[in-house]
Amino acid sequence: MHRRTALKLPLALAVATALPAMSAMPSAAADTGRWPADRANAWYQAQGWLVGANYITSTAINQIEMFQAGTYDPRRIDAELGAARLLGFNTVRVFLHDLLWAQDRGGFQSRLAQFVNISANHGIKPLFVFFDSCWDPYPRLGAQRAPRPGVHNSGWVQSPGAERIADPRYRQVLYDYVTGVIGQFRNDPRVLGWDLWNEPDNPSGQYRSVERKDKQQQVGALLPLVFQWARSVNPAQPLTSGVWQGSWGSGDRSAMSGFQLDNSDIITFHSYGTPDQFEARIEELAPLGRPILCTEYLARTLGSTIEGVLPVAKRHNVGAYTWGLVAGKSQTYFPWDSWSHPYKTLPKVWFSDLLQPDGRPYRDIEYQTLRKLTSTPGAT
Repeated sequence: MHRRTALKLPLALAVATALPAMSAMPSAAADTGRWPADRANAWYQAQGWLVGANYITSTAINQIEMFQAGTYDPRRIDAELGAARLLGFNTVRVFLHDLLWAQDRGGFQSRLAQFVNISANHGIKPLFVFFDSCWDPYPRLGAQRAPRPGVHNSGWVQSPGAERIADPRYRQVLYDYVTGVIGQFRNDPRVLGWDLWNEPDNPSGQYRSVERKDKQQQVGALLPLVFQWARSVNPAQPLTSGVWQGSWGSGDRSAMSGFQLDNSDIITFHSYGTPDQFEARIEELAPLGRPILCTEYLARTLGSTIEGVLPVAKRHNVGAYTWGLVAGKSQTYFPWDSWSHPYKTLPKVWFSDLLQPDGRPYRDIEYQTLRKLTSTPGAT
């Protein structure tokens, strides 16, 4: 593990700093450690065009099952990342979970080290995600539940969960988790970067009946701390948190989106829209003058496709990550509306995911598009 360059943040200070609600979230940078735009652009130029997927092992229903001892599967990871490389991918976005650190930090860090080694062997750099406001707000360690038949992403869990997000006694665990994982890889060129919070203002409507009423306020109070904690480690990799809804022009942003954009070294966003909608989002963000990555796309029945979106991304030199790689327990080949109407059979057109369980491409045209775009330099 790399030595940390900052002393621990006292728990009392962390709790006191976390008191403001999201409505009081500062719109300026959390501190002066944000990368200048020229540093961010030099970093991005050194990476080459980034193309990849959001990755979870096909046998895991969520991020806990992927990395928990007993269900962590390095052989499968090796095979599936090998298939990703054949698609032309050079990066994957991977979700972590605070409970894995709280349960067994040494074992978790050992598995992360192995994951980075496997990824590097395939020429793939992971973008790690620490926290997530989407889906089930009550994560549990141990055996994870089976998928709900015919339902999209039925076992994904939030991090931190509703029982811990406002617990001052748990704040030190979160601090140790962020600084410990980043500190482990802070100078490691095999790691692409750190996505600190996935969709922090997502209300996770599928679980509205059990969500905390003050969830948005709690997230709004914690996110600035997470940026401060990550900055204190001074990693060689960039920090980000991706915007996903609303308008992103300078005068139209929500408090949350504004904070994310003002504090991220590189700009990340999500788009499940058509190629025209995808390009419009890029045009909203381009005036910021920083590298741009779309860290989630691919919803075929909504018009977000490989052959439609990816050429636009390459033309603008915007990195792009599909949702899903190998079809598996997450069942994200079913659409979002499967939460209201579970599917009895496999849909004729998959919503997301790229590869069948045996590793064959779901669509040959997608494989051909990926290989063409990732093997040809410059714009198409």
